[in-house]
Amino acid sequence: MTDPSGSSLSEPGGVAPLLTLEPLIEAIREGVEAAGWSLSGLQKTTSHEFEGRWAGDSSRSAYLFFHRADLPGDLSIDVYLDETGRGLSGNLALVVDGRDLGELEPVSDRMEALAGAARARLLEGYPIPVTFRARVDPREPDGVDRAQAEVRFKLRIPRAALKAGSDAVSSLASTAVAAFESLLLDPALEAFRLPPDERD
Repeated sequence: MTDPSGSSLSEPGGVAPLLTLEPLIEAIREGVEAAGWSLSGLQKTTSHEFEGRWAGDSSRSAYLFFHRADLPGDLSIDVYLDETGRGLSGNLALVVDGRDLGELEPVSDRMEALAGAARARLLEGYPIPVTFRARVDPREPDGVDRAQAEVRFKLRIPRAALKAGSDAVSSLASTAVAAFESLLLDPALEAFRLPPDERD
């Protein structure tokens, strides 16, 4: 049984799992804002047209974007949340704009350094993939060298946290953000980031 907020009413042990998108949004927002970041954008989408194995299903998603006034604009916390007939899922990511690709050492070496920083500083026991992206303008002759790099350290919200309810998710979000912030002290990430005079 659920209340209008989408959380479960009393269950054995007093746990009220999160069941719908809006309470999950609020729990994440509460946790990230408690860590000192401000919501700078929120977008919700609803999808109904699926084919193949998801035919007849529907999905509601939310994208949240957070920044800190005392940190440069090359950093953000991006959150993706999804509600389907199979339940809730989502992730939080520290997003960092990097130098032009031509200014970085070989990508394999840079990724190894960033992955090492993530292993050393992020939460143990949670899957936190590191994603490297580069945006290339094919119209420019030196577009590859001038491609802007981006790295994302992504924490997937475990089902156990969703089952444990709003407080657990908020606490996880705050803890994850604190761990993300510790990455900013790592030399590997500093070497990847834009030069100080280019950080908005």
